[in-house]
Amino acid sequence: MDISISVSSTPEELGKKAAAKIAELLRDAIVKKGHARMILSTGQSQFETLATLVNEDVDWSKVEMFHLDEYVALPESHGASFRKYLKERFVSKVNLKAAYFVNGEGDVERNIEELTKELRKDEVDVGVIGIGENGHIAFNDPPADFDTDKAYKVVNLDERCRMQQVGEGWFSTFDDVPKQAITMCPKQIMACRHIVTAVPHRVKAEAIYNTITKPVTSDVPATLMKTHPDWNLFIDSDSASLLIPLK
Repeated sequence: MDISISVSSTPEELGKKAAAKIAELLRDAIVKKGHARMILSTGQSQFETLATLVNEDVDWSKVEMFHLDEYVALPESHGASFRKYLKERFVSKVNLKAAYFVNGEGDVERNIEELTKELRKDEVDVGVIGIGENGHIAFNDPPADFDTDKAYKVVNLDERCRMQQVGEGWFSTFDDVPKQAITMCPKQIMACRHIVTAVPHRVKAEAIYNTITKPVTSDVPATLMKTHPDWNLFIDSDSASLLIPLK
């Protein structure tokens, strides 16, 4: 297992370190190719990283952004919409070359087809991939489908995943959380040249412990990232708390 792991004392420190790494990788891609492509994840765990990333020294006019997932049939105006999240916290603050969103409204299969066509025009340089409380990556809940060659697909969300959304304050009740979402699939995530993962907070301690200590298994989807040639994991003292006795 060859993973670059950084442990910070606070989520703010974690966010600065993760953002610095993302920016470094984007600048390197721009120097080498003249442009860069990235994938962004969302959720409470990404607040500090994105808040710092928008102020990093990157020529954003040469960067294309894709995002990981979105709920099915949830309007963008809803407070939990990931399109709304990314537009407010990132896209509106930098001058991107282009931004491509997962649209869960209307003709979902056609939306997936069009997004896949754009995504697969070129390689993705940096995937910013979070880890859920149940160990999911994007909305690939356990047991995740590691074998599909699809770039995106519609999935059913498990109970723990939906409870996380309530716990983070995106929905008032469990029943308010959509039962389905469109997610980028594991193979597509793993096709990124570099992966940067920012995971603060104690609620993620079990997921981090299982990701690091368990063998690669679809029951802990994040373990798949241990097989990536360049995975950079940023955790804080709270999310790392169950790993401390291993040192």
